[in-house]
Amino acid sequence: MATRPKPAPRAKPAARKAPAKPKAEPETPARKPRVRDARPKIERAALKLFIHEGVDAATTRGIAEKAGVSEGALYRHYKGKDELALALFMETHNRLSEMLAEALSGPGSLEEKVHAAVEAYCQLADEDFLLFSFHLVSLNRYLPYDKRRDDDPVSITERIIGDLMTAGIIPKGDPALKAAMALGVVMQSGLNKIYNRLPGPLGRHAPALSRAVLAVLKSG
Repeated sequence: MATRPKPAPRAKPAARKAPAKPKAEPETPARKPRVRDARPKIERAALKLFIHEGVDAATTRGIAEKAGVSEGALYRHYKGKDELALALFMETHNRLSEMLAEALSGPGSLEEKVHAAVEAYCQLADEDFLLFSFHLVSLNRYLPYDKRRDDDPVSITERIIGDLMTAGIIPKGDPALKAAMALGVVMQSGLNKIYNRLPGPLGRHAPALSRAVLAVLKSG
């Protein structure tokens, strides 16, 4: 008898491929919640960076991060870091003008007026040393933006010194030179304080600074 041919082996069914896992959506960075009173936080953070790193090195992103706000929050208040820096400078500059005008134009003797003006300058420094420091170290950078006007600190000092000369209270001379010398007494002391070369609050040295300014004004 003829033998039957063996049936061909059945092909194994192909293994089913596991369904592809859906691709994970890329995570979007979480938005920072809007911070109340963001402006003061932005200004304090900017002052610290401007003083320790310099205005040129500081960035709006760095300022925002240090303030704990979004970069957009900064732009809601300022066009950029340059406008912010100038605003901080002018805040102290204008306040200094008001304090000097009030102190030097008030009643009292020459000694009392000078002491009041020096006390006002020292008070400004000790109240907010960070803002005071930024103003003082940024004079060369931002003073050109402050066009000469009757109510800037230097013009006020020059005018009052000129009036004192006209009244015969101090010797005649160049009011601009005397103003530069008198302002130099307190401004250089402020710089030395910034660079840790003068101990304690600046107000502690007000009596000695007043005597030095008087000596300048009374010199021939």
